[in-house]
Amino acid sequence: MVIKVQWFGHSGFRLDIEGKTVLVDPFLTGNPLASIDPATLPADFILLTHVHGDHLGDSEAIAKRTGATVIGVAEVAGWFSARGIKGHGQNTGGGYQHPFGHVKFVRADHSSSFPDGSYGGVACGIVLTVKDKKLYFAGDTALFSDMKLIGDLGIDTAFLPIGDNFTMGPDDSIQAIQWIRPKRVVPIHYNTWGLLAQDAVAWAQRVQNDTDAQPIVLDPGGTFTIDVQ
Repeated sequence: MVIKVQWFGHSGFRLDIEGKTVLVDPFLTGNPLASIDPATLPADFILLTHVHGDHLGDSEAIAKRTGATVIGVAEVAGWFSARGIKGHGQNTGGGYQHPFGHVKFVRADHSSSFPDGSYGGVACGIVLTVKDKKLYFAGDTALFSDMKLIGDLGIDTAFLPIGDNFTMGPDDSIQAIQWIRPKRVVPIHYNTWGLLAQDAVAWAQRVQNDTDAQPIVLDPGGTFTIDVQ
């Protein structure tokens, strides 16, 4: 089988896994890089690293239309449940076997609040295990040394922010890659707005020169596949 991965721009993804559609941080409305209409996007599950507006995005509207289950930290799941949407709450260090794969929430160094300013729990990264493959969605985070422990899990593909200002930038991302030791790495959270402008081609060259990972730079709407045994 294969996992098909599509990037929406910013930090948003669609994963197609054995007949299940899983969205990660589906920020589409207001995302100048996204060309996909959220009103037509299918979803069975939505994974949220945190609930700043550029990650929460269209989650509520998509979940109401599709009946998708929203997976986030306890405060996030409770917020959706109060709105009549199926929520599955987890928290840092906790894992659960969902129909599409095993989801474990891991540390991220960042803040989290809903667009109205209310408390959104802690920001997290997500390690998704599908059979023999582990995908690490770092979300919004600074560099932190416990990324070495995440690397010990055996990450196949890491999705790391490089935009700087709100998250780690290119320099810290290279250190993160050296600690995480993924086979492949995809840059996220960059070029959405001028404040996050980065040269992804130059970054990819640094990844090739300074790490053992294969960089995968996508255009918004672009896809790649991960073979799963």
